[in-house]
Amino acid sequence: MAVPGPSRAPSNDDDERRNASSAEADALALTPAPGGAALEVSGTSAPLSEPTPLLPPSKQGSVLWRVRGMIRTVRPSQWVKNLFVLAPVVFAKHLTHPSIIKSAIGAFGVFCLLAGAVYTMNDIVDAKADRVHPVKRFRPIASGQVPVSVAKTMAVALVLTALGGALLGPIKFFIVALAYFAQNVAYSFGLKKIAYVDVGLIALGFVLRVLAGGFATNTPISGFMVGCTALLALFLGFGKRRHELASAANAGKQRAALEAYSPQALTVALAITGIATIGTYLAYTLDHDTQRFFQNPWLWATTIHPLFGVVRFLQLVVSRPKAESPTQEILRDVPFMMNIMIWVAEVVFIVYRLRPS
Repeated sequence: MAVPGPSRAPSNDDDERRNASSAEADALALTPAPGGAALEVSGTSAPLSEPTPLLPPSKQGSVLWRVRGMIRTVRPSQWVKNLFVLAPVVFAKHLTHPSIIKSAIGAFGVFCLLAGAVYTMNDIVDAKADRVHPVKRFRPIASGQVPVSVAKTMAVALVLTALGGALLGPIKFFIVALAYFAQNVAYSFGLKKIAYVDVGLIALGFVLRVLAGGFATNTPISGFMVGCTALLALFLGFGKRRHELASAANAGKQRAALEAYSPQALTVALAITGIATIGTYLAYTLDHDTQRFFQNPWLWATTIHPLFGVVRFLQLVVSRPKAESPTQEILRDVPFMMNIMIWVAEVVFIVYRLRPS
């Protein structure tokens, strides 16, 4: 699952551009013209696809401009993925226990810091490839808003802070947090170039989030939860690759693994993982132990929301080819987010019956 950033004017102090060869810089001509009206590419103008900035632009080269680039690099909008850390607490009926919630929020914070470090490392490694992407070229590191040296310092600081915080929790939580970071390092520095392994590692990251939430709060985790999380993450990952493959004119330059994917294989993978995700969730809601624990036979009725979410995500993959990522589009999509909010409300009502356990 990058935050839209401000337009940039041409700059002679662009650190990334100075590190590139002059031929590459002339060919790519990545710097948008003032105001975001057009992009100069080898002397010609082409329409920009730069996202609309969330905040008014800062003066280029200023400290605030650099800081805003650093914030964009760690992707705060993507930290919503770390809510999977809280899933064990919600479904264990511990949402109203202050001591458990405190531990869960701490675990969430650790994974947000680790995620920020991982995004920063990814952008450092992918800077060259991002420069040929119609949208990713505006990322702070690729565009030079955040120098590579600053980005490396950020990543180290975030990792040390996160792992230091993880040590304050149970040892199993620290081990899982360390495994999450190690897995993402392996992904960033090689394994993401291997088709299907890359998506598998993304799914593993979501499973580790769920396990971390359980270990941080000493909350049991069901096999259904782990299975549903893994399948959902695979579904989202294959959807992202399908979108990238359809929208990339030079897929191999943007992501090495894309050359080994095919639209037909990804379509099949999406169908299998989408159906399996819904089926696993439905099986969980109909399980005898689940119904006995919640003392409510109606949790199965909430399956309509995962079904809608799967279908809507597929629509976004197909209908928004110019978007940077469908996993980002779902956060901006009103029907999708309304569906999530209604699903959460229904689950809380059924699980908690509007009162503590």
